[in-house]
Amino acid sequence: MNVCLANDSFPPLYDGVANTVINYARIIQERYGNAAVAVPRYPNVTDDYPFEVVRYGSIDTTRLVGYRAGVPFTAHGMRRLAEFMPDVIHCHCPVASAVLCRQLRENTGAPMILTYHTKFDIDIHRAIESKLFRETAIKFILDNIKSADEVWVVNRGAGENLRSLGYDGDYRIMLNGVEFENAPAPAEEQRAVSDEFALADGIPVLLFVGRMIRYKGIWIILDGLKKLMDSGVDFRMLFVGDGDDLAEAKEYARSLGISGKTVFAGAVRDRKKLRAIYSRADLFLLPSVFDNNPIVVKEAAACSTASVLIRGSSSAEGVTDGVNAVLIGESADELASALKRLADNPELFSKLGHAASRDLYLSWEDSVAGAVARYSDVIRAYRAGETQRMPAHLDNAIEAVSEVFRALEKLRQPLSDRSDKT
Repeated sequence: MNVCLANDSFPPLYDGVANTVINYARIIQERYGNAAVAVPRYPNVTDDYPFEVVRYGSIDTTRLVGYRAGVPFTAHGMRRLAEFMPDVIHCHCPVASAVLCRQLRENTGAPMILTYHTKFDIDIHRAIESKLFRETAIKFILDNIKSADEVWVVNRGAGENLRSLGYDGDYRIMLNGVEFENAPAPAEEQRAVSDEFALADGIPVLLFVGRMIRYKGIWIILDGLKKLMDSGVDFRMLFVGDGDDLAEAKEYARSLGISGKTVFAGAVRDRKKLRAIYSRADLFLLPSVFDNNPIVVKEAAACSTASVLIRGSSSAEGVTDGVNAVLIGESADELASALKRLADNPELFSKLGHAASRDLYLSWEDSVAGAVARYSDVIRAYRAGETQRMPAHLDNAIEAVSEVFRALEKLRQPLSDRSDKT
């Protein structure tokens, strides 16, 4: 099976969806056939992966949305992807990647699956001030989602968010996995983390991993830690990640007087080290209502570290309060109260962590195996004409561009190779 995967984010920008695409491609290449990943071009990047990475043109929009925006109508990228001859196209972002995938479907006749990972309405409201432009952006995203031959979501909450945007088609829940094995990192690797970040034994270690952006609950964490410190509880808080609000978060921690108990480590690209960080932590904090089935919660669980999550949020889907996670309201007061209760009963850290490991772990191998099995069903239904794709506004434009592309490709061929020569 030849599988083309596409996403707008990819290293050097590393987030949960980029992690998903890397693991899909790695496992498909190892076990099921060939994978090619289509992503926007970044300057001075070398792709050293066991699968092919096809970079296409981009423009720098990092100050607006946090990553470079792909320019999907690109002759070189489309030519290489068409030569790859995909059996199925799997898009992981409903923006530039989806336009590229729609064009690739026209050029190759392969079906297109789209996975909806992220609450894009929140990102759009954050990046665009104009209500009219926000509505236009959401309509564009919906158009790309509707154009897919099958839509996947990462959990029920993601599906509900998709419905709230106006999507009324069918979708299938396909869970993401974790690349870590289901066990804490070796003791010597955890000791190295303790030495690097001055984490003393006997003091609770709290952890956040992700983009340093306000709507991830960063300020709830900082305000909660201030209240926890004022209640007399000692702790160390480790933030791992970078993002637009990192500098402001550091300054806010300083203004609260908690800088001495807080470490901002920046992004950690070394996955072995990151696993050790998860394993060294006593508790993972994600008081966010933004995330859909976040991989970081499963990564923490794989390392026997339980999470504190917002009750009723998409992140908390599938967990049980007091058994394999701690659920709170979306407030610093509730976070501080929960952390104090756990700090007063440190044996609960281990109990919750072991249960999280037992209940929440899913390997990428098992996740991708389920996806590949579904690929086969989608390919069969598409080839049999059973797919009922929803009409999408850009279909005619995509078809026209593809016709031009095919004509240009025909002109590139030597005269002797043209099928229409007389």
